Amino acid sequence: MAIKSTIFKANVQIADIDHSYYADHALTLARHPSETDERMMVRLVALSLQAHLLQDVCNGDGVLAFGAGLSNPDEPDVMLTDFTGRKRLWIEVGQPEEKPLLKACSKADQVMLYVFSSSGDVWWKNMQNKLIKPTSLQVWRIPTSASQDLAKLAERSMQLQATVQEGVVMMSNGKTTVDIECERWK
Repeated sequence: MAIKSTIFKANVQIADIDHSYYADHALTLARHPSETDERMMVRLVALSLQAHLLQDVCNGDGVLAFGAGLSNPDEPDVMLTDFTGRKRLWIEVGQPEEKPLLKACSKADQVMLYVFSSSGDVWWKNMQNKLIKPTSLQVWRIPTSASQDLAKLAERSMQLQATVQEGVVMMSNGKTTVDIECERWK
């Protein structure tokens, strides 16, 4: 019998000062049995960082949601779809192979990858020349210490505040705050 995903609920108050975006998001995250709390929380941070695109790209008429992720490798971890069904943003988390990333670039207007594990530097060294061509792809590095601290915020029911200012995300549960400053690799 297959192990089912664990469901997490997160109410996230996003205050993106950099983009003048302020909204509350009631989110459901399905954590695949092979997914860690760290990876799941990085997905949540990626969504928080790009939530402003709901307004900036879709004028409020779109859907920002988690994809099937590890359950379906043909779907993104996070996606922004406009009212016509067009994929405006495709977000991946981790260290995917080259082919799925290039395929994503053909399916969405913009693709963002958030690398977070300690082996990310080695992965990027091997991948950066293979990923030069797609102009719609951005690659970001989340410091390993920050992603590990994020994992400690994971609970089945979460009340979180995400503040984005000067490119830094401050994710807080009211008791603990994790500062995440992403480094752009591409």
